[in-house]
Amino acid sequence: MFDLFSDIFSSRENALTRVDARAKLGIALLGLLAVLLSTRPVLPLAALVLCLAGGLLLGLPLPLLVFRLLAPAGIVLVLLLVQAFTTGSTPLCSFSVGGCELTATREGAWRGLVMAARVLGAVSIVLLLGVVTPAHRLFQALRSLGLSAAWVEIAMLMYRYTFVFLEQAEEVATAQKLRLGYDGLRRSLASLGVLAGTVVLRSVDQAQHTHEAMTLRGYSGQIPFGPTPALSGRDWRLLGASSAALLLAYLLLEGGLK
Repeated sequence: MFDLFSDIFSSRENALTRVDARAKLGIALLGLLAVLLSTRPVLPLAALVLCLAGGLLLGLPLPLLVFRLLAPAGIVLVLLLVQAFTTGSTPLCSFSVGGCELTATREGAWRGLVMAARVLGAVSIVLLLGVVTPAHRLFQALRSLGLSAAWVEIAMLMYRYTFVFLEQAEEVATAQKLRLGYDGLRRSLASLGVLAGTVVLRSVDQAQHTHEAMTLRGYSGQIPFGPTPALSGRDWRLLGASSAALLLAYLLLEGGLK
């Protein structure tokens, strides 16, 4: 679980981590826009393959990449099934479940495939961005680009205490396991309920303690951010070249395939 949420790989020195966070954020946003506006699965799937290949080249373990994609893969499966069986009119296949006839359609399957590709492509872009950019650099870039200070502060606190609550949840789960709290389905469900409730209660307590600590340290409603230097010529060139490549890929894969 720690490896799933950890950004330890973003602290490694490589060509992409040395690029300014604002340039990487701009490229990622353009990539997300191209993926979300695509009407065919080719461009999103190409983004998925390129981002996964980039992660492997940067030294990310393949099991970790697969593990991080499991949750969106579940969403993708649901989208694909819902669209295939609820939209369209051209029958593709049909079968009976419990006396109910279910028919998948060509239009629905195609629409579900496009939506699934969009989800996987967008998630892979965000995943690669998180691998090559430390979180504090992303928050600083968002603030320098004009995002509301309140939103950035909330995001920073959420990121910080995600790991705190993961550690607390791990401690409670370990104590439950030692007391055979997960022996059998009924006891496991009861233990999961206790675990979830404990984390929620501790989050409320932590919020109060954090507010008191910030107030004692002079917090007046806004966390100060240091000045950010101007983008270097290399970053501008990378941003321009990436934008041109994304535009060209979108025109070729979307317009050229019609």
